[in-house]
Amino acid sequence: MSGSARIRVLLVDDHALFRKGLANLLRAEPDFEVVGEAADGQEAIAKAPSLRPDVILMDVRMPRVSGLEATRQILSTLPQTKILMLSMSEDEDAVVEAVKNGAQGYLLKTAKPEELFEGLRGVVRGEAPLSNGLAVKLLREFARQTQEPAAPAPPRTALSPREKEILALVSGGKSNKEIATALAVAENTVKHCVKTILAKLHLENRVQAAVFALGQDSLAPPSGAVPVVDGPTVRRVR
Repeated sequence: MSGSARIRVLLVDDHALFRKGLANLLRAEPDFEVVGEAADGQEAIAKAPSLRPDVILMDVRMPRVSGLEATRQILSTLPQTKILMLSMSEDEDAVVEAVKNGAQGYLLKTAKPEELFEGLRGVVRGEAPLSNGLAVKLLREFARQTQEPAAPAPPRTALSPREKEILALVSGGKSNKEIATALAVAENTVKHCVKTILAKLHLENRVQAAVFALGQDSLAPPSGAVPVVDGPTVRRVR
């Protein structure tokens, strides 16, 4: 998608009135284009290949095929598409499964319109928007799962010092542009490095990378700091 093009959005929700309301909100913004709607995950799976949206705004719980399963199937064939979950549920299992299935962010339906707009813009920029409190839930679930026996995972390749530096900034909610500015490098260099980090760690997206980083002693926040969410973007505060 070029810098001047509008963000093409596919809306997926089984409540027609809510879906139409979202469509009207987005159409009032100059940088969004609603290219289609779907009433459930099965319809989203069928429509996504022809519509080729930049972002799919996906409900979690729907009849026939859930948003979680639809996310997995769509990204298996359209890996460049960004999926932002929008749900009433703060259930930790749903949030973790959404991230594992490749969702780039997870917002609650109680979010303000401005937070939703910025969340959609953020996933296009490569950010990982999360509603308040969900970063903590992800970290807590990540910590729980790492204490449980699991099948052996492929060995992770060690990160270079620069890659560790970039991963730490990713976990702080920084966009590629912000990281490039902070490190005085080209934005494309950061984008390539993030892809390399994900490949080395066998991770799917920036949300998983942020959670991984928060669980590492070498990338942990300073003593007394906790990971929180300020608006739609993950960051750390003391």
